[in-house]
Amino acid sequence: MELRTAASPKDVKHYTTDRLREEFLIQNLFVTGEIKLVYSHIDRIITGAAVPVEPIALTAGDELRAEYFLQRREMGVINIGPKGIISVDGKEYELDYKDGMYIGMGARDIIFKSADTKNPARFYINSVPAHTSYPTALIKMEGTPAEDVVIIKDENKVELGCLEESNHRVINKYILPGQVKSCQLVMGMTALKPGSVWNTMPCHTHDRRMEVYLYFEMPEDAVVMHYMGEPTETRHIVMRNEEAVISPSWSIHAGSGTQAYTFIWGMCGENQAFDDMDGVAMGDIR
Repeated sequence: MELRTAASPKDVKHYTTDRLREEFLIQNLFVTGEIKLVYSHIDRIITGAAVPVEPIALTAGDELRAEYFLQRREMGVINIGPKGIISVDGKEYELDYKDGMYIGMGARDIIFKSADTKNPARFYINSVPAHTSYPTALIKMEGTPAEDVVIIKDENKVELGCLEESNHRVINKYILPGQVKSCQLVMGMTALKPGSVWNTMPCHTHDRRMEVYLYFEMPEDAVVMHYMGEPTETRHIVMRNEEAVISPSWSIHAGSGTQAYTFIWGMCGENQAFDDMDGVAMGDIR
C-alpha cells in the first residue's frame, strides 16, 4: 500500500509541477491481476482499484495494523469495466458496468472476481474509517429493489448546467444519507453530456470534508485540466484516463476537459451533507 502524507497550502503554493503530481495525482491504479491501494493521511482515505483475472482477496497488509481490511473501515466500490463479482463473507454480488457497492465495517472476507477472465472487471475503491457497521448493499442505476439491492432514487440523479455554459451534466449519488447508510463515506458519479467539458464552475471548497476524483471514459489522447489549490493560489494537474487526484479540504476541485468525460467522486470528513460547500465567487479566483 502506497502512503501519501498531508500537505499544507502554504507549502503547496511553492510546488513544482512534478512535486504537485507526486503529492496529489494517483496514476497506474488499474493493474491487471492486482489490487493497488494508496493510503492518504488526509482523513485516512484509501483509494484503490482491483482488476482480477484470478480471484483476488483484499487483505489489510501491515499498514493498517488490523486483522482484516474492514475491521475499522467501510468502503465503496464502483465497477468501470466488464461484469465482475464481489464476494463478501461468502455472499456473491454481480456488478455490471457502473454498478456500485457499499460494504460495511466488519465484513471480513472480500474477494474480487471477473465474470470473464479475458475481459476483467475494473473495480474502483474508496475506503474510510468507520465506527458503526451498516448493511452491505449492491447499488444500481436502474432496476427493481431487492434484498441487499438499492436502486438510485430519481432525486439522486440530478441534471445540472447547460450546453451554453459547457457544463451540462448528470450527478448520480450512490452512497449518501437517505439512500445507502454509511458512517462518513459519500460517493457518486458525474457524467458530462457531449459538448460539455466543465465539471463544476463556479468552484467551491468544503473545509469539513476532503474529496478524491477518478476521471475515466476518456480517449487515450484526451486530457482533463484538474484545478486545485486555494482560490487565490490555484494550480492545475493534467489528468488522463483512469487517473485519480486527491483534493484536500482547503482546495478547490474543478476540471475542464478536451471533451466530455465521466468522473467518480468520493468524500469523507466531518459530515455527509452533500450541499455543505463554501462557494467561490468567479471574481475571487486567481
